Amino acid sequence: MHVIARKTLVEFWARWPEAEPHLAAWFREAEQAAWATPQDIKAQYATASIIGSNRVVFNIRGNRFRLVVHVCYRGQRVYVRFIGTHAEYDAIDAETI
Repeated sequence: MHVIARKTLVEFWARWPEAEPHLAAWFREAEQAAWATPQDIKAQYATASIIGSNRVVFNIRGNRFRLVVHVCYRGQRVYVRFIGTHAEYDAIDAETI
């Protein structure tokens, strides 16, 4: 998969340094993945939540942070839509952000 908006992740871990190793690991794993269906993601990340509009929510660092992405399976792209604390996540609509 090609992950779009790595810069968003880097900017986030500049604010929250404890997130860096976890987000960097997720980024590397996502870049090496070839997800064709939501089930492929669930097979790799059992705690990921598949929501509408081809969105997936990943729990980062023991659910302290939430990462919302839009997955284009056919194009093999992952678009970072949101990264934030659990409290910040609670304030958004993950299906439309």
